[in-house]
Amino acid sequence: MSKKYLPIEDYGMIGDLHTVALIGKNGSIDWCCLPRFDAPSVFGRLLDAEKGGFFCIAPPETITAGLRQLYWPETNILITRFLTNDGVGQITDFMPVYPAQRLGYQHQIIRIVKVVRGSLSFHLNCRPAFNYAREGHELQLSESGALFQSSELSLALDSSVPIEADGMGGVQATFTLQEGESAYFSLECVTEGELVIHYYPHYYEEAFLKTRSYWHNWLSQCQYLGRWREMVRRSALVLKLLTYAPTGAIVAAPTTSLPETIGGARNWDYRFTWLRDAAFTLYSLLLLGFSQEAEAFMGWLNARCHEIEENGALQPIYGIDGAHDLSEHTLDHLEGYLSSRPVRVGNGAYNQKQLDIYGELMDAIYIYNRYEDVSYDLWQNLRRLLSWLSLHWHEPDEGIWEVRGGAKNFVHSRLMCWVAFDRAIRLTRHRGWYAPLDEWLRTSGIIYEEMMQRGWNEEKQSFVQYYGSNAIDASALLITITKFLGATDPRMLSTIARVQSDLSRDSLVYRYLPSVAADDGLRSQEGVFSPCSFWLAEALANAGQLEEARLILENVFTYANHLGLYAEEIGPTGEALGNYPQAFTHLSLITACHTVDQALNSPLLRYRSRDLSMLPLYKG
Repeated sequence: MSKKYLPIEDYGMIGDLHTVALIGKNGSIDWCCLPRFDAPSVFGRLLDAEKGGFFCIAPPETITAGLRQLYWPETNILITRFLTNDGVGQITDFMPVYPAQRLGYQHQIIRIVKVVRGSLSFHLNCRPAFNYAREGHELQLSESGALFQSSELSLALDSSVPIEADGMGGVQATFTLQEGESAYFSLECVTEGELVIHYYPHYYEEAFLKTRSYWHNWLSQCQYLGRWREMVRRSALVLKLLTYAPTGAIVAAPTTSLPETIGGARNWDYRFTWLRDAAFTLYSLLLLGFSQEAEAFMGWLNARCHEIEENGALQPIYGIDGAHDLSEHTLDHLEGYLSSRPVRVGNGAYNQKQLDIYGELMDAIYIYNRYEDVSYDLWQNLRRLLSWLSLHWHEPDEGIWEVRGGAKNFVHSRLMCWVAFDRAIRLTRHRGWYAPLDEWLRTSGIIYEEMMQRGWNEEKQSFVQYYGSNAIDASALLITITKFLGATDPRMLSTIARVQSDLSRDSLVYRYLPSVAADDGLRSQEGVFSPCSFWLAEALANAGQLEEARLILENVFTYANHLGLYAEEIGPTGEALGNYPQAFTHLSLITACHTVDQALNSPLLRYRSRDLSMLPLYKG
């Protein structure tokens, strides 16, 4: 690992439900986009160690210090500790969460530095790089701190210690604290013409108490009491941080272009919302008792269904505010994490054909309808979607893995097309709405039979990635999770065994092997895909193989970072790869823990995932 770049897993995350900041064990904020997730970065050292910008507070001899990080219990308040022979110091980092963002001073990062033993010196260096380090800024110093002004954004830094310009567009300070002493810093967005407000220590302490209370009150709603409770609750806190409060959308991850292969081109922008995550999102939120978040996300989904294109289709990805145009371009002036280029902004997969999204959408709405009745207006739009799908389900597409090497007849896409019609039929019968049931039954039957005949490979004794292939794909594990086949069906048991033999290493599961799979347009290798490992545990639990399912979960937990966070992928030596933290992984963790826990409690019942009998049918 280059000294210029921390390992991806060495970062913790704080946020205010509009954006987040990633803070390394070394006390440096190396990623933050303001004022929202998909805005240009202000601190981007994660993608360019020289130009990207950062806000670091640490002892001058950080390399000789013991570095530790933890979350204040049951919160998203991050504590970074420095252990030296001379003393022990810590930084408490958080972003206040307000019911409605205040006018003027918004999106505030608070950093409280304290020495808890002995004496310790710290060096501060705050050097923002606006607009992905493409735009300069003016620096104004005052007695209260500093004002950084760019054409689109201004940041005010309040400091309880004297600061000076560092000659590179930033500010710096060196200060020493004795045992029990504290220093206070605030960095916040301000409107043009505003001055730096000086806050007194009691403001910072009160902000800490209010933020701690907010997270305690929020997490107290969590109804999960099963095994692995701490992992589930931390995943819930991660999902909340990845939520964009104004719309209820959840970003796939708060970063862009963290590589799936170091030095490779598998670098994507994940600061958007995928319809593919919808069913996992609603199921997990309702399962844990977070009904307000489920309602908000359902509101976002509902809005997308009212924006159906004239041809009746949906995009696989949207902006957090529902934006349709996610045009992709590269930032060639940035080095990329560990020289992994290109650095991408936007995601070209938004205009792909991904037929599986209709199944995930219908599954999500079916799940939510068990909690609260969906509207007739939404149903009318869903019928339009299904009419379109009736005409197009058989076409090749780019599939769940968003391949860029040509469309295929992906088995997972066929599976989810079947799910779309199956859930629509169930919803129709439950609500008594009019629908062309005969047509839907006929279509779902055709899909089912075709998938069983063409998606099954007799030689491999497994469902495969696409019709006519020999490639094994971990998405086949969802066949039982979606109830397409019974958990103990011989074909399913054989498929699980094949995934384990071909794709699983030490409980970690690859999506597929690029050498034999459909051309994804990028022939480089990648790490194991974190959600797939949780799918395997869930599939095994459904099949009654409980000890193996439990062992897989326990093994995969050892690959979380020191804070319980997961990136998209895991590398050969356990390092985090890809965008971080990834919502899909934490969603999959929640459902897997619930399924395995229920199966262990009632092994004869072998509780099945997506069985909604344990979800509340009514609010309250």
